[in-house]
Amino acid sequence: MNVRRRLATGTAVAAATALGLGLLSACSSESNAAGGNSGKLDVVASFYPLQFIAERIGGDHVSVSTLTEPGQEPHDLEISAKQTAQLQESDVALYLKNLQPSVDDAVAQSEIKTKIDAATLTSLEKHGNEVGGHAAEHDGHEGEEGSGEDPHIWLDPVRYAEVAEGVGKAFEKADPDNAADYKKNTAALVKKLDGLNTQFEDGLKNTRTKVFITTHAAFGYLAERYGLTEEAINGLDPESEPSANRVKDLEKMAKADGVSTVFYETLVSDKTAKTIAADANLKTDVLDPIEGITEKSRGDDYFQVMESNLKALQSALGAK
Repeated sequence: MNVRRRLATGTAVAAATALGLGLLSACSSESNAAGGNSGKLDVVASFYPLQFIAERIGGDHVSVSTLTEPGQEPHDLEISAKQTAQLQESDVALYLKNLQPSVDDAVAQSEIKTKIDAATLTSLEKHGNEVGGHAAEHDGHEGEEGSGEDPHIWLDPVRYAEVAEGVGKAFEKADPDNAADYKKNTAALVKKLDGLNTQFEDGLKNTRTKVFITTHAAFGYLAERYGLTEEAINGLDPESEPSANRVKDLEKMAKADGVSTVFYETLVSDKTAKTIAADANLKTDVLDPIEGITEKSRGDDYFQVMESNLKALQSALGAK
């Protein structure tokens, strides 16, 4: 799938203000805000990172379901008629516009009053290393940057915290009776994300190399945050195939920059990563984009998997 998204120009603060001004209006009694059949705020999240935020902020006051099942590649999701009906009956839709077009369509056509697009709660950027960038420089030329904005904002704890703050404000608006708890839970989540950011800053400050190779261009925000360079075999679409020239460039770059490891992810085949690693005499390891938690995940939730990612990066980059 060709993942394309618009650039969100507003800051998290501006987005939160917009929420407060009514872009996300409170659910009315007719749509059973904070009610439904369960007596809770019924939230449908499009995939795991947003489900995790909703559960942490909502606590006992929300009933959260997700449209993307564990182990399913979120980029490939085609929403079913049953899921469309489920979405229609919910109080809140929490999604990331342009990541999953079928979800965007279903949300747009629904009458849900509280629609939270996570892309409007932080800033988005273009990350195009997978097309040319650093690896191509070793071959004496540079490719063009990718033209689509990178959706993987949750892999940057700072941006993810901005999303959490926006979601918290939206929950407060949708269910004012429990606003104090939403505010408290949001603050606790943001504090923990701040701590995670510090762990990454400290853990990746002094490394032998700053370059790492991945199969899927999911870690652009993380790399930028911590002064690293991600070189992706594929683009933003994890199922795309690299060109022969791209593979050649990566092998040259790996040798020049002392790269030791090719990272692959849990939800996509590791065949390409292992082929390139074998050709270039490199190791392979997992760097998880956390698009879903499965039995193969190195941890039970977002924080545990991010800490596993940090350890994998420290090992591959030669942290001192």
